[in-house]
Amino acid sequence: MSVKEVSVLPRIRFIIPYFGEWPFWMPFFIRSCRHNPTIDWLFYTDCGQPDDTPANMEFRDWTYEGYCRFVSKRLSIDFYPPNPYKLCDLKPALGYVHSDDLEGYDFWAFGDIDVIYGDLRSYFTNERLANKDLLSTHARRVSGHLCLMRSTPEMLSAFKDIPNWQSRLSNPEHHALDEGAFSRLFMGHKNWPDWLRHLAERFSRRCRRSEFVEAHSTYTLLADGGRKIPDSWQWSNGELINSDFEGRTFPYLHFLVWKSKAWSGKAADELIGHDQLSKEGCWRISEKGFQRC
Repeated sequence: MSVKEVSVLPRIRFIIPYFGEWPFWMPFFIRSCRHNPTIDWLFYTDCGQPDDTPANMEFRDWTYEGYCRFVSKRLSIDFYPPNPYKLCDLKPALGYVHSDDLEGYDFWAFGDIDVIYGDLRSYFTNERLANKDLLSTHARRVSGHLCLMRSTPEMLSAFKDIPNWQSRLSNPEHHALDEGAFSRLFMGHKNWPDWLRHLAERFSRRCRRSEFVEAHSTYTLLADGGRKIPDSWQWSNGELINSDFEGRTFPYLHFLVWKSKAWSGKAADELIGHDQLSKEGCWRISEKGFQRC
């Protein structure tokens, strides 16, 4: 990519609050961010700055209690959940909460860290971003593990159209607002037949300016509506492929299923081939963990 091409790329920044302890796969996550140098990540965290972080990653030191006070003030609500998992409900509001940190950015993104990124710019091309205000990597809902939104006042405040958003955010229980109520603002008829849903969406500017395309980041979605987990994924110097689609690259892998099941209860050294593996140019990810190519 030439210097001229880089200079005209829309600027993107991920906003991710994370509290507790960094997971064992954090070096692999960081390595995949390093290979996306034209996209930035901003963390608010009490975990400290990990080792060997690239220039496109910034870590702000916050206590969880202090962060909740900040959110409460910004949204004029009482946001004091005892469990940080409630932060998932906050995702659609993060751009508004942290708007001061988005100056100069064309898009902001929310997401998770149980992911490995491929070449994000190859997926979120200039052409793809040009006429869309929201880009989801699921076909029928907002993808909580990665969603891009344009940094305009309208989109930063879109979460305020969620019915009873103040009380639902104030409630310490998890409401899945990101993939549920927030999705319905941009795809109001997701259970209708595709032809009828697309017809209805033509009359909604918000729907017309949203993209819902399945990226197969967690499961392979099959033609009959079923889904399966690829046997393995491979990250190679910033390019991500899997065992289900020969010759196709992917924007990211979301390994929720393996994290919750096959990896549960296992020590990090059982799931990583060796402690320098993340620094190598190629590794595989499967139910066995991270291994050499």
